[in-house]
Amino acid sequence: MPRLQDLKEQRAAKIAEMRAINDKAMNDKRDLDDGERTKFDALDKETRSIGDQIDRADRLATYERLEAAGEQINGGEMRRELRNYSLAKAATESLAGKLSGLEGEVHQELSKGRETRGLMVPTEILLGGAETRAITTTTPAGNPGGNLVRTDLAAMTDHRRPALKVEARGATVLRGLTGNLDLPRLSASGSTHWIAEHTATTGSDAKFEKKSMSPNTVSGQYELSRRMLLQSNEAIETILRRDLGFILAQALDLASIKGGGTNEPTGIMADAGVTVLADAALSSDATADMIAALETDDVTGTRAFLTHPAVMAIARKIQDTTNRVIPIAETFHGERVESSTQVPVVTAGPPATRALIYGEWASLYIGYWSGVDILMNPYADAVASKGGVLLHAFLDTDVVVRHPEGFRWMEITG
Repeated sequence: MPRLQDLKEQRAAKIAEMRAINDKAMNDKRDLDDGERTKFDALDKETRSIGDQIDRADRLATYERLEAAGEQINGGEMRRELRNYSLAKAATESLAGKLSGLEGEVHQELSKGRETRGLMVPTEILLGGAETRAITTTTPAGNPGGNLVRTDLAAMTDHRRPALKVEARGATVLRGLTGNLDLPRLSASGSTHWIAEHTATTGSDAKFEKKSMSPNTVSGQYELSRRMLLQSNEAIETILRRDLGFILAQALDLASIKGGGTNEPTGIMADAGVTVLADAALSSDATADMIAALETDDVTGTRAFLTHPAVMAIARKIQDTTNRVIPIAETFHGERVESSTQVPVVTAGPPATRALIYGEWASLYIGYWSGVDILMNPYADAVASKGGVLLHAFLDTDVVVRHPEGFRWMEITG
């Protein structure tokens, strides 16, 4: 295939010829004659063909750039096409064993080089955002998701959910991983020496270390009734995208903050390399100490605080000696600060303590080894005799604090 630049030059030449033919006729104040019209139409056809080649070359160049950057192929054009992706259609067709259209193409792309048991769904579909519950078309006791039959279905509303903040703070996200991944870094430099003329220098060694990433699996499961599958596609789409996707994303967000490392990633608060500062009451002095700790370690990237809403409530009540409420920006020295109930209550008390985390969030790496793998199981004992289906969702992911010196946290008392 010709180079992209050559194609663009060819198209420009064809357009120039078309312009010359049209301008000549306009200057003569006449329409195109038969010969000119035939030539113009031929050039137009050639221009369109070259345009198609340019589009394909552009798309390939985008994919190649994404691959070189370690991102998964389903970016660029594919990501725009995902706006038309229907999870309900994909789930229903997967159950029938025949995927079609965009959903089939995406499944095939994500399944390349992988062994899959069910339906592969892009993480962008579900995690733009394990629990088990049964969803039916009736309303038995204890099932708040009932009566979703389309003929009686009003606009569906969501329940309150915690804010997911980790990726939004700027964590480094790696998609499309296959094998285990080592993240090496220079941990300490060698030393320099001032020496006299014609004197041997003193040798020194740089020090290296690495953090490793390997997939951990987070899963969720729903039970869908036969009538739900038949009558409530719109409701299923909402449930799958918002609820199932959210609980997977919520589990990953929580593990990023405090994951303990047993069958789950090791989060910031559990990483042995992250320094924990002494407990303190919230004050501008306490936050200044956290900022200074990172500056002392030469951490210069974009930084931000993350804490529990109860700590923010304390921040809004801090007063000076004249009983003036001190603005939150002053308490946190102008640094970004946000809250989420995902940040844990460390001790229940009394008095209770909650975590306050300060960090350069790009030092936190989140890796994805797959899309969301959805398996429709109509054969389980719990649903086989009812005509329903168990929907299992699996996501392979990991979290690593690549630069532990990029974070500090403390327990806020009060």
